[in-house]
This record gives sequence, C-alpha cells and structure tokens, in this order.
Amino acid sequence: MFQNVQTAPPDSILGLNEAFRKDSNPEKINLSVGVFKDSSGVTPVLDCVKEAERRLISDEKTKSYLPIDGRPEYCRLVRELMLGADHEIVTSARGVTVQTPGGTGGLRVAADFLAKNFPGRKVWLSQPTWPNHPNIFAAAGIETAGYPYFDKAANGLAFAEMMTALENIPTGDIVLLHGCCHNPSGIDPTAEQWRAIAELVHRRELLPLVDFAYQGFGDGLCEDAVGLAALSQPGKELLVCSSFSKNFGLYNERVGALTAVATDAEAAQAVLSQLKNTIRANYSNPPTHGGAIVETVLADPKLRAQWEAELTTMRDRINGVRTLLVETMKATGVDRDFSFIADQKGMFSFSGLTPVQVDELRNKFAIYIVGSGRINVAGISESNVGKLCAAIKAVL
Repeated sequence: MFQNVQTAPPDSILGLNEAFRKDSNPEKINLSVGVFKDSSGVTPVLDCVKEAERRLISDEKTKSYLPIDGRPEYCRLVRELMLGADHEIVTSARGVTVQTPGGTGGLRVAADFLAKNFPGRKVWLSQPTWPNHPNIFAAAGIETAGYPYFDKAANGLAFAEMMTALENIPTGDIVLLHGCCHNPSGIDPTAEQWRAIAELVHRRELLPLVDFAYQGFGDGLCEDAVGLAALSQPGKELLVCSSFSKNFGLYNERVGALTAVATDAEAAQAVLSQLKNTIRANYSNPPTHGGAIVETVLADPKLRAQWEAELTTMRDRINGVRTLLVETMKATGVDRDFSFIADQKGMFSFSGLTPVQVDELRNKFAIYIVGSGRINVAGISESNVGKLCAAIKAVL
C-alpha cells in the first residue's frame, strides 16, 4: 500500500528551516521560522521559566493524566491575562477555556468544533495570512475564503477594502482576525479601527475567531489586547486561540489555549462539553509541563513581574532591530525606502522582496526568507545586519 503514497511537498516555512540546517555556509542567516533570538542568535530560556521549572521538579508527585480540558488554574489565568481579572466575561463565567498543544492545537480544536456544530459555514482569512491557517481548516473539512488586508503599494492596512469585504460576508460565517502582530505583514489596525471592525462583525452577526499568538510582542500586554477588548462586548460571542510559544519562549513545550465566549454561562458550559468531546477524539488531554510553567509564573507576583520584565526586553530588542535594519539599509545605499519596517509590530515584516529576489538571497548569499518576502526580524542581529543589507542591495 505504501508504495503508492506520493511524497508531500515540504512545508513552506519549516521546509526552509530544514534546508538551512543542511547549508554548510558558515555565514548563513535564517529569517524564515518565527522564533525569537537574542543578539547572539540564541533562542533563550527565560529566567522566570527556569525558576518555575525548578519548583515544579522539586514538588512534582505524579505523572497522571490531566483533565480533558487541562489544568483549571491555568485556564483561569489565561482568561485573566487576555481580558483582565475584572472583565465581565471572566466574572460572569460566560467564557470557558481549554488547554491545547500550542496555538496551532487551539486552532485545530476550534476548526473541528466549528465543522461539527456549524456545518457549511466558511472561515474568512486575511490576505495574506499565516500559511498554516488554510491547512488547519481544510483538514477539518471547512471551506475558507479571503478578505483584503495588506495594501502593497502603501505598505499598510487596506482598511477600507477590508471593511467593504467584511460587510458582504454572509451572516453566520466565521472571520479569523489576528489579535496583534499580524503574521506575516506586521501591520495591525489602530484602536479606532478595531472598534469599527468589532461593530461591523457583531452587527453582521459574524463569529470572530481571534488568533492571539503574540500578546506582549507588539506594544505591551494590555496594549496588544485592544482588539480583543473591542470584540469582547456584553452578550457577544467569540473564539480566541492563544499561545505562550513566543511570549514565554516555550516553543517546544506546545502551550496554548482555546477560549470560547458565549452569551451566558449556561451556553458556555454546553460549548465546553463539545470542545471536550473534540479533544477526547483528538489527543485526549494536554501535556502538563508547559502549562504548569505558565501557571506557576502567572500565579506568583514575583515571577509574574520577572516575566513581564523579560518580555519587555524581548519586545525592545525586536523594535530596536527594526530601527537598526532601516538605518543600515540607508547607510548601505539601498535605493528603496524601507522605513515602513520600523512602524510594524511583532516579529514579522513584509519586506517587499519578490520570489525571484528571495531565491537569489538563498542561492547566492545563504540568506533564508519565506517566498512571500516575509522576514523574521528577530533573526537579525548587529553581527549579520551588514551582510543582510548588502545582499538585499545586490538582489534589488
């Protein structure tokens, strides 16, 4: 039977990472996969994480299964981090959370839940979006479509076109929105634009599905939640997929969550029962270690303060590298205005490089960038920015 299985194409992002590892060029640069790197090119383990792990290992007494929906205290702290402990959704118990294997796991649980309970509904994705979004919904049997988002000519948000498209989406369909640090463009709506988006989505009775993978990597924990806050209106429904891969540096621990907000607590419990059925048929229950780390840090005021300080350091580095890249481009004599990169948020930026130029960067200079021209800004450092800018000048 297996002789007839066709070789699948490599993943557009992770496949590049494999090629990078095989490249023998000592000056190779990887700007493809979305992981934070410090100035020395290392993806660090946060000090607050190390201390939480020390406590967990010291106090651990069992390796028994978690509940299907995960660690209850973790789930509570996730809701409070996103919305605030005093938010009406939290105090009314109309929001329920399940612990998932990363943000990707949360998206897949959401997709399976939607496919089972709302068959025939489309999921609408920003154009462009994270390349794995269409794969996840296709695997669940859900049809996807797109709405305008990126204005290539202006290197900004195509807000008017986006709003026109959202206005014409059929009632009952699902709209996936990037909560902050849009992947891949790095362009987010303003607070005023978020309020307009929320008003339209709820008025048209669309279901918002928020991919909230980068809280704290844009402007700050609270500042990055303005979109979620605008959508979280009394009596309104939404789904939120969150992740601690980036802001805790827990990439290989796969720590995420799916939060469902219903109109009231009774409806929320019915949704939770369906989410648990979905999880049981998929991975049964989540792993404990990563969630326990996040729970330990968020529940301890001292560790929480340490985490926020470390998160600020990561965010400041990303924003500093953006400015460094723009300034080095100018100093290198690159004949194109890249100043827009300094205004974008999070780890990613649309560079404006064409697929041909991206291929040249890889083949001639061992610089790895996603074919769309998206770059992981966090992969740039003081030691490689000169080579990068010189190479970009050459391919331009």
